[in-house]
Amino acid sequence: MEKTNFIDYIRIFCKSGHGGAGSTHFMRNKLTAFGGPDGGDGGRGAHIILRGSKDLWTLLHLRYFKNVLADNGENGSKNNCTGRDGKDVIIEVPLGTIAKDEETGKVEAEILEDGQEIILMKGGRGGQGNSHFATPTNQAPQHSQPGEEGEEGWKILELKVLADVGLVGFPNAGKSTLLSVITAAKPKIANYAFTTLTPQLGMVDYRDGKSFCVADLPGIIEGAAEGKGLGFRFLRHIERNPVLLFVIPADSNGHREEFEILKNELREYNPELLDKKFIIAISKSDMLDDELKEAIAKELPEDVPHIFISSLANQGLVKLKDLLWAALNENEIIHE
Repeated sequence: MEKTNFIDYIRIFCKSGHGGAGSTHFMRNKLTAFGGPDGGDGGRGAHIILRGSKDLWTLLHLRYFKNVLADNGENGSKNNCTGRDGKDVIIEVPLGTIAKDEETGKVEAEILEDGQEIILMKGGRGGQGNSHFATPTNQAPQHSQPGEEGEEGWKILELKVLADVGLVGFPNAGKSTLLSVITAAKPKIANYAFTTLTPQLGMVDYRDGKSFCVADLPGIIEGAAEGKGLGFRFLRHIERNPVLLFVIPADSNGHREEFEILKNELREYNPELLDKKFIIAISKSDMLDDELKEAIAKELPEDVPHIFISSLANQGLVKLKDLLWAALNENEIIHE
């Protein structure tokens, strides 16, 4: 189910509406045999619009909606009647979605708020009717404007998870277990690599009714920035997490080395990721005594806060929440 229900990348063909043509018409009625021009304007072609929805968490609903074709504008008509505008096409997407042009790779839209609307492709303008072209020297213009063409092309919609904290670590580091303990999320947990195939989100209840969002992201491996393992499917989701929690298991063969490998994958993918706030959590630490904790602490970088936790034994989790909240809200004082 995980593979089929969570879609974070989709390719769709979009074509906005053609503008309606202006009318070439002259007033004719039983009282007027040779009236002036009264051709109306054409209607605007329909736009294709992206709209953010907080109720969506995947692009799955667009999997079978690969061709988005918008209505054309209606042609103008006599009596200076303007044609009807084409009905805009609204594409609802989850928050955190970006739209790129497939050919150029340029990001054309970014949806971050519920109800936010961005025109992805503008419909063509309607043409002007011949009534606009009457002059003192040409009182019976025989021409009007055609409507403008709409836009068309392939677009890439890409979802990047919006969360305050992203859990970063090798497969089977204990990230899913941690998420299940500190939030109400129920990620799949098993003792093998790549249990988590898609991002899992959970809300952490903090003091005084406050909360923040944590994302358990698919496990990273060395070479992920080059597309190995889950590659870019993992890495693109951490671009919007202001705080990254590196989860390193207590039984790792090299805690500092593991941290440096993870950090290097972030650097290879996007050097700007290194500007985020880092915290290291040594998971499964219920198997450690004080002497081992002290030895591991000496391995870790001095400029990165660290904490020893155990999700199963419920050790250090309150302090971990305090650390994460402090990182997200630097100026706020935490009262014990």
